[in-house]
Amino acid sequence: MRVSSGVDGFDRLVDGGLPGGRLYVICGPPGSGKTTFSAQFVADGATDGERCLFISMHESRDDLEQDMAGYDFGFAEVLDSGNVTFLDAFSSDGKRFFGMPGERRDLNSISNRITSFVESRDVDRVVIDSTMLLRYYLDDTDDTVMRFLSSLKRTDATTYLISEMTDPSAYADEHYLAHGVIFFHNYMEDDGMRRGVQVVKMRGTDVDTDIHDLRFTDAGLAVGDADTTIPQ
Repeated sequence: MRVSSGVDGFDRLVDGGLPGGRLYVICGPPGSGKTTFSAQFVADGATDGERCLFISMHESRDDLEQDMAGYDFGFAEVLDSGNVTFLDAFSSDGKRFFGMPGERRDLNSISNRITSFVESRDVDRVVIDSTMLLRYYLDDTDDTVMRFLSSLKRTDATTYLISEMTDPSAYADEHYLAHGVIFFHNYMEDDGMRRGVQVVKMRGTDVDTDIHDLRFTDAGLAVGDADTTIPQ
């Protein structure tokens, strides 16, 4: 089964869509488009009636809704549709899962609650924003985060895990665990900021691994034509 990303031009890079039911790491520096990319993914699924879960470790629903208000892909509408559960780590519901930053919670309890929610509600798409902040809520070890992500991989949901990174060659353990890694690039040029997206890894899929031009439009992010690449 292939799952649409909801981003114009991106699915051409991954053989028509993402293999469903798998874990993908969405990584890159701040401001490169990771959260917008993930919001479009959720909006695309919810518009088609799929059940979605968006877990934010640092933004409230109102903040993210305002951030996406300038785009036409209808993020506010899908949040109100009943097809999206938005879990803010600082909300009362979020605190039941994660506690407060610095307050370590039992990994098994957190994993079981989230995976049970995903499975009992037949959630199709999950976004977790982000790995860096997730480490503040779990024990600050790679092994703990890896066990948490391994539990998510056992569900049938297609999951985006947002990861703050600036170096595409500096792999973290979650990149090896994931079925796919998508990296967002920022470039400073004479005429300003230029952005690109690169599919670094995608198991079981014939992918285009070049860096492709990425732009913000009224409809959200869009990827340049398949033959439009940024020199590496």
